[in-house]
Amino acid sequence: MGEIIRHDVNKDYAYSGFVEAGDFIFLSFCVGNVGGTVEEQVEGALNDMRDRLGQVGLTLTDVVKMDILLRDIWDIPVMEEVFKRRFQGKYPARKTISTEFAHIGGPDGLKVQIDGIAYRPRKAE
Repeated sequence: MGEIIRHDVNKDYAYSGFVEAGDFIFLSFCVGNVGGTVEEQVEGALNDMRDRLGQVGLTLTDVVKMDILLRDIWDIPVMEEVFKRRFQGKYPARKTISTEFAHIGGPDGLKVQIDGIAYRPRKAE
């Protein structure tokens, strides 16, 4: 399996932005465009995820599982429209739940957070 590599370690809040463990990459707290519309925040979270994956040579296509946290569960249709554009039929498995965020932006701040698991395909020998 090799070593476990932790990236973007946040000592203040005690988490890693993403972790490489074998063929899997575990991504936490992907957010973006905080304070924007739900659509803008979903796009921003996916951009954040894409950028982190890019650091290890992967793309959103390599994401196999996502957990999406929404402030308002009725925003799922907006999220799904963004996913249709971004994943173009290569959708990861997902779980979507509603939660209240304890965030400095308050009710007008953070509306979307996405965590994910990506798979690093083995190269043919």
